[in-house]
Amino acid sequence: MLKEERHNVILHEVNLHNKVLTTYLVDRLGVSEDTIRRDLNELAEMGRIIKVHGGALSKSFHNSFSPTDVYARSEKKIIAHKAAQIIENGMFVLTTGGTTILEMARALPQQLHATFFTGSLPVAYEYSQHPHIDVILIGDRLLKNSKITVGGAAIEQIRQVKADICFLGTNAIDLHAGLTDNDRDVVQIKKAMIDSSSRVVSLAISEKINTAQRLKVCNINSIDTIITELGPDDALMKPYRSAGLEII
Repeated sequence: MLKEERHNVILHEVNLHNKVLTTYLVDRLGVSEDTIRRDLNELAEMGRIIKVHGGALSKSFHNSFSPTDVYARSEKKIIAHKAAQIIENGMFVLTTGGTTILEMARALPQQLHATFFTGSLPVAYEYSQHPHIDVILIGDRLLKNSKITVGGAAIEQIRQVKADICFLGTNAIDLHAGLTDNDRDVVQIKKAMIDSSSRVVSLAISEKINTAQRLKVCNINSIDTIITELGPDDALMKPYRSAGLEII
């Protein structure tokens, strides 16, 4: 594979998953770790990605207070509007971070009265702009690149909540692999949110369906609902419907 082709694949993977690991790209592209490191350095120097220890971040994910060039933004807005419609007055809502969750925060109806818990600074900021939403910021160690709090204290705070619903920004989801991610700290936060919620909703653009990352969050039967930009009867989602999940 030519360097330009590798760069295009890397950019797609970074934009799709917000963050990718060097080891994942080595497996995905079948080249050496040194080659991937050189590619990431070149893409970072061109301003296309943000190079971090062990991988790379999407620039739109990192700059999520004022996102520009968000990948698949129109699809994420469709998902966001669907998600906002299932939140009811009085609910306690747990949410992760991510660009789709950010779009959901912007799509919430002005008349909604609810309490939202999140460890994402950009998402908490968007919730704070809403006239009738109470915002509880989950605090602990801040991952500076993704602006999300992680760690034992954050997990303990989540465990004290009995949420009506949890919305998960999704890195990858597959019928057999379940919900997976590529950040160990974020995986622990998501596990705690799932355990503390009566209903678990995965927000995922269709490109993330039938994909998997290296770290497992949960089995597919721990998810109650999947929301994509597709129609609920789309053929891609048939195996998930057959497995008993609600598809919106």
